[in-house]
Amino acid sequence: MASNNGAIKLVAGNSNPALAEGIGGYIGTPLTKAVVRRFADMEIFVEIQENVRGADVFVIQSTSFPANDHLMELLIIIDALRRASARRITAVIPYFGYARQDRKPGPRTPISAKLVANLITRAGADRVLTLDLHAGQIQGFFDIPTDNLFAAPVIVRDIKQRFDLASVIVVSPDVGGVVRARGLAKRINAPLAIVDKRRERPGESAVANVIGEVEGGICILVDDIVDSGGTLLNAADALLEKGAGAVYGYISHGVLSGGAVARINKSNLKELVITDSIQPTGTVAAAANIRVLPIAPLIGEAINRIAGEESVSSLFFD
Repeated sequence: MASNNGAIKLVAGNSNPALAEGIGGYIGTPLTKAVVRRFADMEIFVEIQENVRGADVFVIQSTSFPANDHLMELLIIIDALRRASARRITAVIPYFGYARQDRKPGPRTPISAKLVANLITRAGADRVLTLDLHAGQIQGFFDIPTDNLFAAPVIVRDIKQRFDLASVIVVSPDVGGVVRARGLAKRINAPLAIVDKRRERPGESAVANVIGEVEGGICILVDDIVDSGGTLLNAADALLEKGAGAVYGYISHGVLSGGAVARINKSNLKELVITDSIQPTGTVAAAANIRVLPIAPLIGEAINRIAGEESVSSLFFD
């Protein structure tokens, strides 16, 4: 009988099957047959239906809505693989939920990102592969190797194909995202502007000022997550009031909860571009001013390099 002997196996949960199929297509490996279903009381049951003993297994699962269900699926799949004697288990989490809870914002509050990291580690994962963490220091919450990919190469390629770079201005929608925006601006040799925002209460944002010259320019707002869309749309309005010619948004993770898609459709934002780290809903797919960039090749290439013990960071050096 042939041995797996470190062969790549891909196992997908239910969070983003289209992305998992795309990754499998890129690396030329079909998804491993597995059942991830629920009992009548919504308890999750997992059965891996192929031999994975000695295999290098990559579990593809974003912890997106419903976040708790998809997190439990991930943990149970990892446990099933560990008990099936997989040689190495890598949790591939294109969108890492709970990442916004990376510190104590006040007394008697949790650091949920650390708790989730502990759960994934204790379940049996040997390493983690993720995309554009909300805060880079979350890598330190894991006691196992963690690779944080960047969507920047995919975004830069798209911007170069669609815009005259001489008129592009990269904008951070808040002070906290300046490092991310500066990195993108440097890649395309564009000026940087910042929207200074004051948040009055959770879930609401108020724009205070625009730092930098934006008049007549094509402004590209860059961030890692768009959820309700409030921050993004307020920033777009502020830029247009300052004379920007048009405003686009490039965001890694399209959470887009509640009525976010409807608000974006009615907004002054020319176009919102997101990746498929979170599987787009039918509403997102039908939106006239929302476009989705595929990241399967980026994640697939990272998986190939991890399996071949090659450098992952070199993916991001021009």
